[in-house]
Amino acid sequence: MKEKILALLQAQFAGVRKDGLNQLAGAIALQVTTEDEAKTLVGKMTAEQLNSFVTDWRKEADAEVTKANKTYDDGLRKKYDFVEKKPEDTPHVPPVTGNIDAAAIQKLIADSIAAATKPLLEKVAGFEAGNIAKTRLQALTDKLKDCTNEVFKTKTLKDFARMQFETDEAFTEYLTDTETDVKTANQSVADSGLGAQGRPFVPNTPAGGGKEAAEAEIAAVMDKLPI
Repeated sequence: MKEKILALLQAQFAGVRKDGLNQLAGAIALQVTTEDEAKTLVGKMTAEQLNSFVTDWRKEADAEVTKANKTYDDGLRKKYDFVEKKPEDTPHVPPVTGNIDAAAIQKLIADSIAAATKPLLEKVAGFEAGNIAKTRLQALTDKLKDCTNEVFKTKTLKDFARMQFETDEAFTEYLTDTETDVKTANQSVADSGLGAQGRPFVPNTPAGGGKEAAEAEIAAVMDKLPI
């Protein structure tokens, strides 16, 4: 009978909690003996009456659950000496006072940007240094192309690979001095008669000496330049 009454209640009061309807169906089942009596009683019931019954029943049920939980907790505390944990004090955070230093913020941003772009700038600087070194080597080679003293030419190229020039002016001054030294070296060859006797012996150079040695030295210098 209870199941039939529950079906009648669900059909008439759709959307109401099933546990509340189930409780009401049990109560009605105790008051009726036939299905017709159940239909008559359910048919006379209003939504307001139903909601009032369910609300009162839920209050009583919740109270019983709360009481049962409290009894259970009290039993555990007595048995195991549990102590209720006190809420932790929230640390006091003092408010930020004073003026915001705009200059400090700008410096912080600038430093962050500088740190992020430093690797790229270093790479670009490396490319520029390599290009400058190649350009300077070419300028030096042009100055040495008319040099007839292969020993002087080879030594000059070797020394160039180890030299550093802080400014373009310093390199220009070096080129001017080299041009003067080339003239002196050529005059020395002419005075000693080496020009008529063939190319001089060049130590530590590839077989064939002379121009081939100078070209090999240029290639060696190029390999040492930063790329």
